[in-house]
Amino acid sequence: MAAPRWAAFMAAAAVLVVCAAAPMPKAKPSSMVVITPTQQGGVGKRNSAFTCEDTRRRRPKCMATCPDRCRTKCLVLCPTCKTFCLCDFYPGVSCGDPRFTGGDGNNFYFHGKKDRDFCLLSDAALHVNAHFIGKRNAAMSRDFTWIQALGVLFGARHHRLALAAARAARWDPAADHLELTFDDDRVDLPRHDGARWSPPGAPALSVTRTAPANGVVVELRGVFRIVASAVPITREESRAHNYGVADDDCLVHLDLGFKFEALTDDVHGVLGQTYRSDYVNTLNVTANMPVMGGAANFLTTGLFATDCAVARFAKPATVAGTGAGISMVTDAKYV
Repeated sequence: MAAPRWAAFMAAAAVLVVCAAAPMPKAKPSSMVVITPTQQGGVGKRNSAFTCEDTRRRRPKCMATCPDRCRTKCLVLCPTCKTFCLCDFYPGVSCGDPRFTGGDGNNFYFHGKKDRDFCLLSDAALHVNAHFIGKRNAAMSRDFTWIQALGVLFGARHHRLALAAARAARWDPAADHLELTFDDDRVDLPRHDGARWSPPGAPALSVTRTAPANGVVVELRGVFRIVASAVPITREESRAHNYGVADDDCLVHLDLGFKFEALTDDVHGVLGQTYRSDYVNTLNVTANMPVMGGAANFLTTGLFATDCAVARFAKPATVAGTGAGISMVTDAKYV
């Protein structure tokens, strides 16, 4: 990424972190606006006119446009009217066809394979797998893939938390497409923003809604925080990228953000390895699509299986814990 644009991202992130550190005051016209293209059931409405007022220079209102890669929402910073995706700001993110931001701050793609499970992170006391769904394009040598579900193992009792995006023929933004289970029991959350659930057998774990439907924060205090949203592949996206979405499946999947704490320096996995102090990024970070290979090392036999080649879960920890990740902007009201 060019230095000026990276500096712009960092400046934007700094603004957001400052906002997240204290109770959110009433937004001012000259600070930040969120554009949500899919709100009220619509799709593709990426152009929004609003007042991005600069009282000193008396600039008029401007037209801001969400970049195509901002799937569900983007941020507009006033008074410049520059737009950014949430995925531009912090490590531990998976968005779209999965584009990760590693613990080292660099973006990379990991395509995996549809209908298979891969180890995202494996450490002595925490293991996170992802189930990939996808579509095959005959003109390509790989699948288009998205993360449909997460399987999280943690603790001495090997608690099992599953978070999944439910399959749907057509996307209904008013319907809740998220499914949660804990130790194989279904978790039912009330349908309102801020609804919270915590199991008696693991009181440090909590699940909190960030919206009446399709958005949650899952937190294991002192260990991890996962921000998850269920999103579809729209017809516009399918046409633009030749995904081949059919009428009977809109490919509902998860956009994810992670914060990890107290990881050992032996941590591994697609995303986990980027948090190691000895991690060396050998990808071409200047490429439009730097791709992490080695899928065979991360392949596992099930959503809760710990048999990937780089598995560390439930093995004695020999290295002290490393530092935490960066707190998520999107869940600041629930910290």
